Amino acid sequence: MLSSKESQNTLIHKTLKQFWGFDDFRASQQRIILSVINGKDTLALLPTGGGKSLCYQLPAIILEGTCLVISPLLALMRDQLQALQAVGIPAELLSSDLDSFEEETVYNRCKEGLTKVLFISPERLQNQLFLRNIQEINISFIAVDEAHCISEWGQDFRPSYQNIKRFRQDFKNVPCLALTATATHKVIQEISAKLGLHQPQVFQQSFRRENLNIIVENSSDKYTRILAFLRQNQSSGIIYTRTRKEAEELNNYLKNNKFENVDFFHAGMSSKDKENLQKKWLSSQFHVLVSTNAFGMGIDKDNVRFVIHLSPSSTLENYYQEIGRAGRDGEEAVVLLFWNAQELTSIDDIFKNQIPDKAAYQKILMYLYSVFQIADGDLPEGTFQLDINRIKTLSKSSNAMIKNILTFLHNQELIYYKNSVSTSTIQSFVQAEDLNQLGPSDAYFMELLFRNLPGLTMQKVRFSDVAFCKKNGFDLMNFKGRLKHMQKAGYLEYLDGSQHTVRFLKPRNDRHLYGEYWTLFNHIQTNKLKKWEENKFFITDQDFCKMKLILSYFGERDIDNCGKCSVCRKKMHSKRTLSAEILEQLANRPMPLEEVAAILNFHAKEHISETLIFLLDIGKVKMLNYKTYMLNQ
Repeated sequence: MLSSKESQNTLIHKTLKQFWGFDDFRASQQRIILSVINGKDTLALLPTGGGKSLCYQLPAIILEGTCLVISPLLALMRDQLQALQAVGIPAELLSSDLDSFEEETVYNRCKEGLTKVLFISPERLQNQLFLRNIQEINISFIAVDEAHCISEWGQDFRPSYQNIKRFRQDFKNVPCLALTATATHKVIQEISAKLGLHQPQVFQQSFRRENLNIIVENSSDKYTRILAFLRQNQSSGIIYTRTRKEAEELNNYLKNNKFENVDFFHAGMSSKDKENLQKKWLSSQFHVLVSTNAFGMGIDKDNVRFVIHLSPSSTLENYYQEIGRAGRDGEEAVVLLFWNAQELTSIDDIFKNQIPDKAAYQKILMYLYSVFQIADGDLPEGTFQLDINRIKTLSKSSNAMIKNILTFLHNQELIYYKNSVSTSTIQSFVQAEDLNQLGPSDAYFMELLFRNLPGLTMQKVRFSDVAFCKKNGFDLMNFKGRLKHMQKAGYLEYLDGSQHTVRFLKPRNDRHLYGEYWTLFNHIQTNKLKKWEENKFFITDQDFCKMKLILSYFGERDIDNCGKCSVCRKKMHSKRTLSAEILEQLANRPMPLEEVAAILNFHAKEHISETLIFLLDIGKVKMLNYKTYMLNQ
């Protein structure tokens, strides 16, 4: 460890210049890095685009050993891995797609001191092979990225983050750096406690973004407004939607209206398609992605000039993180949020429909365990296919309510609940030499499975039902029906990857399920509603500066108005005539009506059009051509 503060400052500036080419640090980066170098537990809150990754990457180079980075998203880790390798910093990633030889190579490089940064997911902290190997690696410090994921009150709670504190007990003298971009005061306290930070140095940069123009608009014709905005703002940006269907529909509308530089992006797409779209967007000066909130995490693009929300986010944390992807280069950027009263009422109804009372909660749990014949105190082995509709019929509850409870049980690690599409799995209980004991039809079907799926008699095999049926000329539904028939007969075990599955992780305990877990579930739902009500106030309020409301939510006080948001602009421009505003814009350059309306978007387009006609009549402006206005000097 470096002795003098002066030599530390010299070294970190030299390292910054050598690897990243920068002369100076941003905001509190330097103090955070020095805290880590000096072996202090550190908690850093830097807004999106504030340079969080540098805060662990630079100390990792300077300190002896390997920095262990725990991060929640594989795509995020891959992006950071590539960025480090691009500047010549030796880094590795342990992921599930490595084979045993590749994994052993990663461990050996770390043991030999050749790797400065090792990325892992929080789930790996329970992997016995990892836990054995990590004891032989010299860990310089532990960096926990997206640390708000440890908080049940945070918007991205990940139960596996709860394992970090237990893991750290084996590395008592290894400092920990916790990093997050969005956290309220309550969440900050929970991060510190649940990570076991010892007298942490806390660095909290202001969440204020001077270059963001926050425009919140009540609109009944969102598609038209978005199309007009895109035509007048030819740059890269993101349009967020609440659902995959909305992303595809808006994308189709824009393309049908001759706006070609747009694509849609959501979690249901293949990895290859997502990667191609991401590369296209990152490299383009003018490309728009319409996406659910699946896009953006870890994406580092400086020249994003706008972020549009077709509909409100569920929380202000989500909203702030999403708009933070605009204007990372410090240049002016616009963030547009569209809403209407009917939509807010619909979101209210969605929340009401997914939150059960205690009686409905107990009924859903009772039927969940009864369907699989699990008695109090029992813990069944294996993974079960989950028919949501069956529980819905038995409990008379909504799909949303059932999924909400299943997600809660998953987060508490009482069950493992999979609700995403994946490959199917199959394992045979019949050996090839025993096929003659089956009926001719069943024997032929099993033989077909053996030929197409090697290793079936020895282990579970992953496969694509669709690809299998296409190759062998089966109807998909008939094929799945046949597999379920064979499973019932005891010949094989089949899990349909297109269906939900559940695995029970702890014995059924009704006293806990209906007692302490109900209390926690109810508390989380109450908090969810509270966050939505706070967000709804932010959206609908017409009196307070929008940036000021965001900063107040994150605990900042004595804040000045931003002067740029829709509320500030409206107040400022109520003291000035619309005519003066139009003349001020035309003094810069000639413009068509659409461009004037896009810039002065806090005024209705019809009012702008009427005022331009008035200014023509009195000779203040003239027409440059049939659609472009200019000052009449």
